[in-house]
Amino acid sequence: MGANLAAGLIVVALVCALGGAVYAVIRLRGRRAIATAAQRATYDVLHIAELAAEPLRNGLTEAAAGKAIRHLRTLTGAAGIVFTDAERVLAFDGIGEHHRDHAAAAAVKAVAVGRPTVIGGRDLPCDLVDCPIRGAVVVPLAQREGAIVALSDGPPAPGLVQATAETARWVGTQLALAELDTSRARLARAEVRALRAQISPHFIYNALTAIASFVRTDPELARELILEFAEFTRYSFRAHGEFTTLAEELRSIDRYLTIERARFGERLQVRLQIAPEVLPVTLPFLCLQPLVENAVRHGLSRKPGMGTVSIVARDAGAECHITVEDDGVGMDPASLLNADDTTDAGQHVGLRNVDDRLRSVFGDGFGVVVETAPGAGTKVSMRVPKFRPGVSSH
Repeated sequence: MGANLAAGLIVVALVCALGGAVYAVIRLRGRRAIATAAQRATYDVLHIAELAAEPLRNGLTEAAAGKAIRHLRTLTGAAGIVFTDAERVLAFDGIGEHHRDHAAAAAVKAVAVGRPTVIGGRDLPCDLVDCPIRGAVVVPLAQREGAIVALSDGPPAPGLVQATAETARWVGTQLALAELDTSRARLARAEVRALRAQISPHFIYNALTAIASFVRTDPELARELILEFAEFTRYSFRAHGEFTTLAEELRSIDRYLTIERARFGERLQVRLQIAPEVLPVTLPFLCLQPLVENAVRHGLSRKPGMGTVSIVARDAGAECHITVEDDGVGMDPASLLNADDTTDAGQHVGLRNVDDRLRSVFGDGFGVVVETAPGAGTKVSMRVPKFRPGVSSH
């Protein structure tokens, strides 16, 4: 019996301990979930702003306004809200939609003068006896490209005026960022066009001259070089896509080097070391090819005797590491930092162009690194992330 009593006491103790542990866990979780009112309010505002920011980053369009309008009304606390561009209503949410035309007219006036206005019931005539709208706050967006009109179910209070003004300022910032993204994309396309123009003059002349030299002595080789030249130019001057894969860029580089080897003969040696895992990696179009062209044109063509271009692409976890190296004449590192230096200007422009494009697409940590010295050749290195949202070759 004593043994049974002892066993019972042990069971009771275990149950109590387990219950205490469960209570402690629940209490701890409860503490983690509890936030102050100020913290909850901050979270709510930031969360709503994030929901509105996503469509606004597509620019001032009817579709973007329609997706963001509900969240903007929540931010202002207005009874109804109207989102306009400089000429018309883009979206409406809340009550008082029958005042849509009045709000649009008030928005046009506010945009014209470039400052917020508060309007009362006399500016919002209505035939509805039970119409709840008693006034509105009209705030033009930055650059006078539109306005936010917050309808009020009472005389517009100072809090509504301030909330609408801050919301309109925030919307203007998002639209400015959208324009910056658009400008960056246009710049990237312009830089690609510049690279194409940079490739065409010297290479086309040299390639055709090399092909012509084989027309009589080796017609079959001349035919193969013409096909390689055609494929190379088709890739270089293609009209679509800001990005490509490493595999596609390497195929174009191989065609380029095939033609250059026909010119230089045994003077030009090529070494490739490419990890298969990195072939699908996406990078900006014509990002690697100019580096190889620089190595041949500026590094090896001026070197007496044999020269080697090495292209290495390694798998580095979340990144792909690429180097283009030549054992040519090299250059003065100080000239790379001098924007006014006209020596090898084409080479410097090409390097800066590639560096700028890598940084604009992947961030400042992904520019090119150049190692060079007179007579010591040149090595250009770059890092490319294997995945980056919004970057795709398709």
